[in-house]
Amino acid sequence: MTAQRVAHLPINDGSNGWSRILPQRTPQPALCGEQHADWVVIGAGYAGLAAARRLAENRPDDTIALIEAGEVGENASGRNSGFAIDLPHVVGSSMEELGGSHRYMALARSAIDYHETQIERYAIDCDWTQPGKYQTACSEQGVGEFLEPFARELEALNEPFSWIEKSDLERRLGTSHFKAAVYTPGCRLLNPAALVRGLAANLPPNVLLFENSPVTHLETAAKIKVSTAAGIVNAPQLILGVNGFADYFGFYQRRLLPFAANASLSRRLTAAERETLACEDNWGVTPANAFASITMRFTNDHRILIRNNIYYNPRMRETASYQAEIARRHKRLFDQRFPMLPEVEMEFTWTGYVCLSQNGAPGFGRLADNIHTSVCQNAIGVTKGTAGGMLAADMACGIDNELIGYMQSLGQPNKLPARPWLDIGVKARLLWELWQARREV
Repeated sequence: MTAQRVAHLPINDGSNGWSRILPQRTPQPALCGEQHADWVVIGAGYAGLAAARRLAENRPDDTIALIEAGEVGENASGRNSGFAIDLPHVVGSSMEELGGSHRYMALARSAIDYHETQIERYAIDCDWTQPGKYQTACSEQGVGEFLEPFARELEALNEPFSWIEKSDLERRLGTSHFKAAVYTPGCRLLNPAALVRGLAANLPPNVLLFENSPVTHLETAAKIKVSTAAGIVNAPQLILGVNGFADYFGFYQRRLLPFAANASLSRRLTAAERETLACEDNWGVTPANAFASITMRFTNDHRILIRNNIYYNPRMRETASYQAEIARRHKRLFDQRFPMLPEVEMEFTWTGYVCLSQNGAPGFGRLADNIHTSVCQNAIGVTKGTAGGMLAADMACGIDNELIGYMQSLGQPNKLPARPWLDIGVKARLLWELWQARREV
């Protein structure tokens, strides 16, 4: 038997703007006493929710215990920028994902189809829309090194896109900051906290969700035993969906790179401010280089989101004073892009955490006969996390699904150097990324 003490789990600091603009909800009760289930899923983000639902559909007579450390929608799954991206997505300066474009698109679109089915079936109000997205560049270097190769790849794939020059882009977005963009129509935009809440509120009846139940110990052998401060779940099978925290559960050790990303959401723009901005409603911008530049959205309720400051953060913790400084920085970035709106302040600022691997591979698959995982979504959790959770459940149930092979073809996360050499190397690489893309700020 392997016993693992779990000493580090997410903490909700109450700062997530996506959930703070939603009505208050009552969480499901915490795990209490000793429970027995056929399956236990740890983590109620995109991967865990999708895995639990698919298990319930595959095995309608089985009981699934879904354990969440905090409240659904308050951790990483509810703190992202709210993009469901259907195409290979450029992270940093790497274009390696484009080599497996067909597999990426099939996986991403299966996740989008899944979400749209649940949203329609349960009338989940999460501002899910399909305005597409703009992949932008601020400099000639960004245009040449990122946008032009991306456009060529889309042409080769016969995927629809539009090349948008600066003047037209200014009309669409209300800012003259960008030099050009590639517009693709398939991306969906959403309030991620609202989607996760809605998925959790409409789980099948054979899924038991326990919130505010951080795991303290995990025992793995012929049977799985999950312990929290007040309860225990015993089950024959485990699916782990805790993303960057998998290392603390004893899996993928020295293979995962936790990064932090800070975001701010402005107050609502007034009617007069929207007229001054004079742009399209409801747009989303992803940058040529995610580390150097900013992700932005103009939301359905007329707020502007700024996401910036992606940095290595292995403890996955941040201070309130740092977030206050980030709010000021985001206000400066906002003012540079929208000088016509000087009175608009950032209403909410928060930190979310993403899990990357050095080679861009997910932590997906069978680790033992009774342990399956879907972690390390490489910053594309809405689609990659969802697809990974569904496919982990299908694999665990022995169901033939060709997308399992697609997911497996993405490989496994590379082994990393030991700390402190890892920390030095990651920080040096990030500084190099920032220097190379310094014109994209």
